Amino acid sequence: MSNFESLSRLDLSYPEDAQRIRTRADVELYYEVRGEGTPITLLNHFLMSAPLWRVFTEDLARSYRLISYDLCNHGASSHVAEEPTWAEHVDDLVALLDALEIESTYLIAASASTVLARDMALTHPDRVKGMVLAGPVYGPKGMRRQRQLQRAWLRTIESHGIVGFYEHLYPELFSAEMNEALGTPGFLGLREAFTAVTTLEDLVNGLNRSLVDDHKPEQAAAVQAPTLIVVGDDDLLLSPTGARELAEQFPNGSYEIMPRAGHQPFLDDAPGFQAIVRKFVDEVQSRA
Repeated sequence: MSNFESLSRLDLSYPEDAQRIRTRADVELYYEVRGEGTPITLLNHFLMSAPLWRVFTEDLARSYRLISYDLCNHGASSHVAEEPTWAEHVDDLVALLDALEIESTYLIAASASTVLARDMALTHPDRVKGMVLAGPVYGPKGMRRQRQLQRAWLRTIESHGIVGFYEHLYPELFSAEMNEALGTPGFLGLREAFTAVTTLEDLVNGLNRSLVDDHKPEQAAAVQAPTLIVVGDDDLLLSPTGARELAEQFPNGSYEIMPRAGHQPFLDDAPGFQAIVRKFVDEVQSRA
């Protein structure tokens, strides 16, 4: 199945009997569980909801137990007055795993949620079997470029709203090849889906939270969990060289470059991405 077909059958709806778990006072997280076996937890960034993972992880769900959830203040999870800190997002993740009786898990993080994965591995190393960081927002020398990009996004939101932001984001998120393949129908269909599952307030709060972190090489050096960096060779943030250098900063790091893929490589090649994840998990499991 092509990724065009995958995107065309995206279902971002929430079930009427949506499941939620209480993690903190006044906070309940919406979550989904698919498959059985070794647990893999899928971490959202601030521009995506838990249902998005369904179509891009179908192969993995046949072999592993996949857990996806909406961050607090986003999607179908609780909304509170103050945007949670990264530390509070880590606390929510730990509470979710506790409620699901998961002692340790693999993490798949995308874009800004690679910060959450890193912090989880640093503060709760016993809970993380390994990490796959897809399109990290930090490079071997920091994340200045990411902050500059997000400031530009915030200015676009302020002046042109959600639709203008989507038009700004689209060519930066998708690779050149996927952009050509999707054409105008794909652009318009995804715009409708994107504007239906997020709000202006959630976008602004999430992007402002992303601006707070400032990754340092010594943080990567302190992560003990096996860590795989996955980058598309058409990623606007991190080059193949940057991916290699970032992987070298992790004590047990490695990297994969996905041809003709963009910032979120699973969007461009879901089967290829899942094969990379499966190989990584199987290798880590074999060494355990």
